[in-house]
Amino acid sequence: MSSFPPVGDPRLALRALMMPRDTNHQGTVFGGIILAHVDQAGYIEARRHGLHRWVTASVDRVDFKAPVHVGEVVEFKTRTIRLGRTSVAVQVIVDAERLDGTWVHVTEAQLTMVAVDAEGRAIPFRDSPSQKA
Repeated sequence: MSSFPPVGDPRLALRALMMPRDTNHQGTVFGGIILAHVDQAGYIEARRHGLHRWVTASVDRVDFKAPVHVGEVVEFKTRTIRLGRTSVAVQVIVDAERLDGTWVHVTEAQLTMVAVDAEGRAIPFRDSPSQKA
């Protein structure tokens, strides 16, 4: 997937405030909490290509670069990097606003989202009628 250059500028998909319940024993936010938001942001980006049922087929790469702390606002920006017949490859860029107002790049991920019908079978998302997810 990394052989495909990103297309277009990233757009804000999601913003979240990190709370004490999100932290591990070291006082930083669990990677799984960040990944859950990455998954939601991937869905939001895929949904821009059609109001279908979208599922995460794969998380192709995640790079954690810096920790996230309680009280920080985290932004999840997305862009589509590849369109397939039934799938959308999405890059998610994650930045955190530190308590002093500075921003730091904390995580990046690439996901593949697939449009599916009610039975969970992949469908061509460009040619099929829109369905609410």
